[in-house]
Amino acid sequence: MVGIRSYGAYIPRYRLNRIKIFEAMGWLNSATIGLAKGEKAVANADEDSITMAVAAGINCVGNIDRTKLDGVYFGSTSMPFQERQNAGIIATALGMKEGVRSIDFSGSLRSGTSALMAAIDAVGSGGSKNMLACAADCRLGKMGSPQEMLFGDAGASFMVSDEDVIAEFKGSYTLTCDFGDHVRGRYSKFDRQWEDRWIRDMGYGKMIPKAINGLLEKYKIKIDDFSKIVYSCHYGAERKKINKTLGIAPEKVQDILMNEIGEMGSPQTLVMLANALDSASPGDKILVVSYGSGCDALFFEVTDKINGLKNIKGVADSLADKAELSHYAKYLAWRQIIPIDTGIRGEEELPSRWSFLWRSNRAALSFCGSRCTKCGTPQFPPQRVCVKPSCGAIDEMEEYNFSDKIARIGSFTGDNLAASMNPPQIYGNLFIEGGGKVMMNFTDCDLDSIKVGMHLRFTFRIKHMDKRRDIVRYFWKAVPIKEET
Repeated sequence: MVGIRSYGAYIPRYRLNRIKIFEAMGWLNSATIGLAKGEKAVANADEDSITMAVAAGINCVGNIDRTKLDGVYFGSTSMPFQERQNAGIIATALGMKEGVRSIDFSGSLRSGTSALMAAIDAVGSGGSKNMLACAADCRLGKMGSPQEMLFGDAGASFMVSDEDVIAEFKGSYTLTCDFGDHVRGRYSKFDRQWEDRWIRDMGYGKMIPKAINGLLEKYKIKIDDFSKIVYSCHYGAERKKINKTLGIAPEKVQDILMNEIGEMGSPQTLVMLANALDSASPGDKILVVSYGSGCDALFFEVTDKINGLKNIKGVADSLADKAELSHYAKYLAWRQIIPIDTGIRGEEELPSRWSFLWRSNRAALSFCGSRCTKCGTPQFPPQRVCVKPSCGAIDEMEEYNFSDKIARIGSFTGDNLAASMNPPQIYGNLFIEGGGKVMMNFTDCDLDSIKVGMHLRFTFRIKHMDKRRDIVRYFWKAVPIKEET
């Protein structure tokens, strides 16, 4: 049996109320008032599609040994690198072993389901046992455009296996069409779309029913056999039309989460699938359809293993952990849509020393230190000589991963002089449970919300952006753990 063993979702903490966008840009296009409902998820200034995919991957694997993963497939239309494998960065950040397969999937909004189907094929062929399929996007629309209103940031991840399967893969049908609706060239920052009527009527309205009917015919099943139906289409009237055309009961159709997150791009249907699995029961049949340059239609059946799934973070958990982004201008600055002055310190752009990064690769990307095999003391960065004064053992170290540990604040400061896209820059000394101490930047918090002794977890984020050379450098940061009340 091949299928989904675990899943996870990641929604950025910050949400921007769409009415704030209209208040700032409605003078340019008053018609966007019709889209100014709810809020959109906005990635922090130190987040991109890679960091969101890593976060979703962490939420997916839970306590599963990451060294047991045989590969990672990554789907996105907003990858930070064109010639440096993005999936390879994700694999390293997740602490996977070197002998894994990694592939980037891009060029289509259904790249997320393409990655998932490739992972299913890899396990189904017998060549792999456990594969991770991730998708994340951080798409941009021009100021005042409908896309700016609609687009939201998110990530999702699925572990595909042939054991402990919670949702068995039963089959798929793919429709490939070179359909020009959303088009973004190699050097374009912003999405460009053709007219809504074309996208709505000829795109969603024709292709989604065609893909669903193709799956039904291929496997000789009926639409009524499905308990949950997932497909992306943000046109409300068109969704009703599709439901009527196919005879889909409205209560079976999963929420597209437009008012909570927005149109998510490549992870859209995967986030919706994760949301469907959050409330699924054994025996439920789930139909999943992604859209973009055609459609992927996938068919799953939930097993009784879903009742024992633990230590994952689904959509509901991510949606609950949120904070309002109070200023529209912050969103523009974070996404580098408008230039801002971060001071003289912000003008420093030292080149990436790739040889140094390679030598420190596991420490920088995996947050992997060392532990003395003689006295058991964890230490970061990795050392040859044990830091414990009473030990001092030389070259008696083993790798020790800090990324999944909990820490507490020993001391901290808010630095208004440091270059930051969200001042003040907050950092401090952390004491890590189980041993180890590190000074680290904090993120997804404000100065008034933290205190000495507070517990934190670690998250993979952008450390620095070299705009001159178009290179992103990553490291780990600390995020306060929300205290239960």
